[in-house]
Amino acid sequence: MAHPAYGIPRVVTPFASVVLEDNPSSMTLDGTNTWVLRAPGSEDCVLVDPGTQDVAHLERVVAAAGPVALILITHEHPDHVGGAPWTAERTGAPVRAFDDRFCVNADPLRDKEIIAAGGLSLTVLHTPGHTGDSVCLEVAHDGVAATLTGDTVLGRGTTVVFDLGAYLDSLRTLAATEPGTVVLPGHGPDLPDLAVTAAEYLAHREARLDQVRAALRQLGGDATPRQVVEIVYADVDRSLWGPAEWSVQAQLDYLRSR
Repeated sequence: MAHPAYGIPRVVTPFASVVLEDNPSSMTLDGTNTWVLRAPGSEDCVLVDPGTQDVAHLERVVAAAGPVALILITHEHPDHVGGAPWTAERTGAPVRAFDDRFCVNADPLRDKEIIAAGGLSLTVLHTPGHTGDSVCLEVAHDGVAATLTGDTVLGRGTTVVFDLGAYLDSLRTLAATEPGTVVLPGHGPDLPDLAVTAAEYLAHREARLDQVRAALRQLGGDATPRQVVEIVYADVDRSLWGPAEWSVQAQLDYLRSR
């Protein structure tokens, strides 16, 4: 689904709308998705991932959101959490994240915790791999189910991984989600079925592992991530080789640990 102009809210489900930040890049795709969650008829809302400390974007988000009961963070990267302190000060809402470094006037999130806010019930899933503090947020209302996936599952392409073993476990958890659960990602367009997308991610990771194994047979077991990238990612734009090295390092760590 095509994105609207930057800063203009787009309704995705009856309880979720997105405000796209004007910070496109090879890492953020079209930009950071700031999510506004509100049950129909609820006076206040939940903000998820305010974005960077871009005051113009944050002012548009606050204007679109109205009263904010709670600000939630999916993970530690600045394009998601950087604007949280400003937003908390402007709205008076507490900030909660899995890592207490990013919390404001609130306790850290807990795995499987259920949060009631904005007329909704949200379930926290700790889904490490992209980062150690990554979480997804499950929400369902009036027969519509959705999961906010941060950077664990993107709307397009795949994500950078720092701990592959943990990430594969997280993907298996998401692949077991109820069919038809809408993906509300941190970057890229929303997707229709989380279980299908997570299964595709798992297949992609297994295929990459096979490619890395083949590269190691060619290069030797002490090959560097850069050497592996030059073989496995030979058909990928070189501007993405830096992030690819991070994922390859995670793959090498995973294989060597086994």
